[in-house]
Amino acid sequence: MKESISDIQLIEKIKTGDMSSFEMLVNRHKNFAFTIADRILQNEEDAEEVAHDAFVKLLTSIDKFKGESKFTTWFYRIVMNMAISRTRKKKIRTEDIDSSPEGIAEYSSFEEFGGLNANDRTFYLNKAVGQLKDEERLLITLYYFDELDMDELVEVTKIDKGNLKVKIFRARKKLAELLRKLLLTELESIL
Repeated sequence: MKESISDIQLIEKIKTGDMSSFEMLVNRHKNFAFTIADRILQNEEDAEEVAHDAFVKLLTSIDKFKGESKFTTWFYRIVMNMAISRTRKKKIRTEDIDSSPEGIAEYSSFEEFGGLNANDRTFYLNKAVGQLKDEERLLITLYYFDELDMDELVEVTKIDKGNLKVKIFRARKKLAELLRKLLLTELESIL
């Protein structure tokens, strides 16, 4: 019945030195930690390293978790901070996160490109998401793919709710335009 043990129960056991509980916690959250790191870093090796380092940091700072927020919110904040720190060290970020593209076209849906199967939609969506800036990619991932609610997102990103809504709206519009351009380019190359 180990499957029914909550994250909080695992944390309490980890605080007493139970490493099997730590292993369960890692197994439960390793894919999501990797996904967040990979969305920010756009490099699988770096993402694996950051996810690993985040779990090490989790273990060394487990006493700092007081249960005032969900464990996942607290832990994913660690992953996000470590990934962003890595990008700064590698000087990947060259543009201001708050700059917004001019002349964003109206939202285009997949229906305009009828005939795309689920695999193609996933392929092009991931390709378009990969072209977003770090923060935009992170917000889209956490809000739409990982389905964090707005309050959880505020807690993870430390961005106020109003500003967060604007950033998500802009990121979604930019994603739609990138996706439209990718699909049009693909369509033109076929014809």
